[in-house]
Amino acid sequence: MSGKADPRPAGEGTTSRARLDRGRGALGPALELVHTGRAPTRAVLTAELGVTRATAGAVAAELEALGLIRVDARPGAAAGSQGRPSHRLDVAEEGPVTLAAQVHADGFRAALVGLGGRIVATTPSCEAVDADPTKVLGAAVDAGAELLRETGRRCVGAGLAVPSAVAEPEGLALNPLHLAWPVGAPVREIFAERVRAAGITGPAFAGNDVNLAALAEHRHGAGRGARDLLCVATGHRGVGGALVLDGRLHTGSSGLALEVGHLTVNPEGRPCHCGSRGCLDVEADPLALLNTAGRDPGPEGSLLHQADELIREEYGDPVVRAAAEALIDRLGLGLAGLVNILNPDRIILGGLHRTLLDADPDRLRAVVADRSLWGRSGGVPILACTLDHNSLVGAAELAWQPVLDDPLAALSAA
Repeated sequence: MSGKADPRPAGEGTTSRARLDRGRGALGPALELVHTGRAPTRAVLTAELGVTRATAGAVAAELEALGLIRVDARPGAAAGSQGRPSHRLDVAEEGPVTLAAQVHADGFRAALVGLGGRIVATTPSCEAVDADPTKVLGAAVDAGAELLRETGRRCVGAGLAVPSAVAEPEGLALNPLHLAWPVGAPVREIFAERVRAAGITGPAFAGNDVNLAALAEHRHGAGRGARDLLCVATGHRGVGGALVLDGRLHTGSSGLALEVGHLTVNPEGRPCHCGSRGCLDVEADPLALLNTAGRDPGPEGSLLHQADELIREEYGDPVVRAAAEALIDRLGLGLAGLVNILNPDRIILGGLHRTLLDADPDRLRAVVADRSLWGRSGGVPILACTLDHNSLVGAAELAWQPVLDDPLAALSAA
């Protein structure tokens, strides 16, 4: 319970308490519905939970008392509507936050993220990644701790996104190919130790950056409402993929599912870090675009930024267009193979792949439809990711999950 005194008359308070006791198991599901925007009003919450209106009201009131949501008891009625309008529900803007950190080949960043996937504060991206993961993760946590001091917000946990498969249950970064980190670095243990050393309470988690981007997009972005969601993205280096099934991130038996970067899409193509040749990882990432277009990477800005700018500003150049089309075709081949295996109901693309989709959506969709059995039967929607910093938001989702599972227990422990 929240511990606050109940100012209502004894009989009324007892009745409300009984309703809350009956709905205690609904606190987590109710919070998740508000968190993901699927319950904007108390009426919708009542219907989604399958409880009485009174119980839904008691559950919403308790979540508000915990400082997690806001209940607007006097919403304005929509024009032409009939009857009493339902109370509106939203996450509490001044509520607790989680600390999120992301490391990629060109730098790292920390942020504070509230419920609803809202980024409350973020640090500038640091453009240097040390070969020692302890130094990098320590610097990221220190930056996040400074944000907590500046904002005065309560933190309930921390999450980390890294460009590597993260093996479970140990939390080891098995293939940080684009970082100079040792294979098998215990990133979750290092991150958790630095979080504790900074005086931050709550559990700490770590996951693959594209997995976490998919989770964030499914809850708050372009993947919302999809049952079987496939996400493929290229950020600063390499290509990653993720799958969300029935609302849950599919990570396989040990966290290593969907390493799509090592699908072969060009048998005579570039050597890959994995020892093979022509993998999606080296045929459809920012460096591949720059190389195919005959452009040397410059010292200013990340590879992702340089590749994005090349397409957006010089797509009319025949050489740049041909390079982009080559990447689109190879990406399409990879997506078609995944569609044949996974049969998703939606595909979302992030990073440079989102830019390629925007540049020539018809070409990419045509390649996928032509090369996949299910694509020819009606097509799979292919959409662009919509969230800024979706891997950061996804890292925060890891830290929010215990609160979504059991708000009372999680907040009392944090």
